[in-house]
Amino acid sequence: MPFERKLPVNFVDELRDEFGNNIDASHVKKFATKYSVGYATVSRKLKNFQVKKGTWNLTVQEGREILTKALSAPSVIPSVQQNLIPEVVDTFVPFGNFSDVKKIIQSGIFYPAFITGLSGNGKTFSVEQACAKANRELIRVNISIETDEDDLIGGFRLVDGNTVWHNGPVIEALERGAILLLDEVDLASNKILCLQSVLEGKGLFLKKTGRYIERRSGFNIFATANTKGKGSEDGRFIGTNVLNEAFLERFALTFEQDYPTVATETKILEKASASLAVLDKDFCANLANWADIIRRTFNDGGVDEVISTRRLVHIVRAFAIWNNRMKAIKVCTNRFDDETKQSFLELYDKIDEDVNPNEVENGETV
Repeated sequence: MPFERKLPVNFVDELRDEFGNNIDASHVKKFATKYSVGYATVSRKLKNFQVKKGTWNLTVQEGREILTKALSAPSVIPSVQQNLIPEVVDTFVPFGNFSDVKKIIQSGIFYPAFITGLSGNGKTFSVEQACAKANRELIRVNISIETDEDDLIGGFRLVDGNTVWHNGPVIEALERGAILLLDEVDLASNKILCLQSVLEGKGLFLKKTGRYIERRSGFNIFATANTKGKGSEDGRFIGTNVLNEAFLERFALTFEQDYPTVATETKILEKASASLAVLDKDFCANLANWADIIRRTFNDGGVDEVISTRRLVHIVRAFAIWNNRMKAIKVCTNRFDDETKQSFLELYDKIDEDVNPNEVENGETV
């Protein structure tokens, strides 16, 4: 016998009496179990009451009334009240693909770009600062396996008892002509495919409201990832996924971001340390050379870890706190396994003649 026949005709009233007007997935599961029917069966019958995934408001009238009410209400946060242009960071040093990224943004041409590279080498920061220099708004979305259409496009929300439509970051970027940054996009599931038409430079039809969103001039998409969307072959970036080929093909180009040169990285560290009032040029140069040797060894298969530009900045900040070179390096390399950490420390000891690996601070060996 079909499940539908087992549900009472007035099952909505019964749900309301048992759990109240606002129910979630746990309530639906309990109700489904009570009548020995599937969760999907009950949730399908509640489609016209759905506010968002896993949430229903049983006071909303069936049919199209929920859409009429939602469409007549404003967004939760009117976009015109926000300025999304990033601040120019004085310590930023341009390198790698920065100039090309900036040119794409300044051109105003819709040209989606995929930026790939190892962790902590400035992919996201470069896009942010390119937008800052070009005086363009940026909307950054941190992607994860849980990111779905509701997170990206938007959906209905309950605000003060009213059902209102809330724009997701993609709609905001489309309507504002902003730059949309999909950060860590290789962590996404196939739910990211809801952006296919947007990646083609077209607008987007909102199924939940029956409204078509036009793409405003200047809108563009950048995506950053540690892989090229083909998964992590060496298992280094656990959680990354193989992205749909049709999705990847919609990116016009791919930039490969490398770590900066020793000279550039030294400049980055000098600016970072100067901003903390602890400028030590010798230390900055030693750190840059140390990281460069480790990276070259990594590329040759000699070690399994690298020191990123981000981690070097962490070390500089630690130095600003403790004013102790070796302690700053030690606390910032503790994330690695003991063998790797020890090899990194021994290498730095060979580079920096002024440091003592057993340096003592406040009577304790660091």
